[in-house]
Amino acid sequence: MKPTDPSPQAQGCAPPALAEAEPGTARPPTPARLRKEQHILGVAEAHFAQSGFEGASLEAIATAAGLSRHNLLYYFPSKEALYQRVLDDVLTQWLDGMQALPDSPSPQQALREYIGLKMRSARERPNSTKVFAMEVMAGAPRLAATIQARVLPVLQRQVDAFECWAAAGLIRRVDFTHLMFMLWSVTQAYAEHQAQFALLLQKPALEPLDYAQAEALLVHLVWAGLAPSAGLPPVQSESSGKTGRRTLAKGKRA
Repeated sequence: MKPTDPSPQAQGCAPPALAEAEPGTARPPTPARLRKEQHILGVAEAHFAQSGFEGASLEAIATAAGLSRHNLLYYFPSKEALYQRVLDDVLTQWLDGMQALPDSPSPQQALREYIGLKMRSARERPNSTKVFAMEVMAGAPRLAATIQARVLPVLQRQVDAFECWAAAGLIRRVDFTHLMFMLWSVTQAYAEHQAQFALLLQKPALEPLDYAQAEALLVHLVWAGLAPSAGLPPVQSESSGKTGRRTLAKGKRA
């Protein structure tokens, strides 16, 4: 007997890829300019993470980047433009990790890889998470439209993949949208609150082992709640009495 393939592709659970934007006609920047921009963006990200948009200054960012204020403005014409570019880069990095989840071979592997990516991002690039969190906590004045346009379609693909896995009996059905919110919250906490966690662990900074232990525990807890088990009914929503299925369209829910 031919073994059953549990992959989302075999189960028909891989959503269609998102359409890519048409390439622009503008002349691409040179490698030297790209390197310089990435250096400036890395320095600016750290300053915005520490001081926020209002507190960070172009003078301080330029000095830290080894440039004059005038030279910095050659690459980015204003603090607003620099901050917006930092936000765009942070969101692109975040979305790159989100895109892969629906294409993983199984729900268990998908969760393990996704949580691993999120924890690695928290460990290796904590400032990006802090900048994003500060912007969102302020009401996302510069990101609201972008989140609707770029994050919502990717989140919908993730929810659809989980729904398909649930329909195939590979996982229990829960509110998969809130599952994703919880995964974001827990993993991002290891970037936003790393100093507090280190103090409570009585060490100067979190170590790779701390992130690895947190990752393993989160994978275990989430899979324990999703793994199909006899006698465990689908999780019901107290507000609607329905399972976690929903359509993430503006003003519309299933």
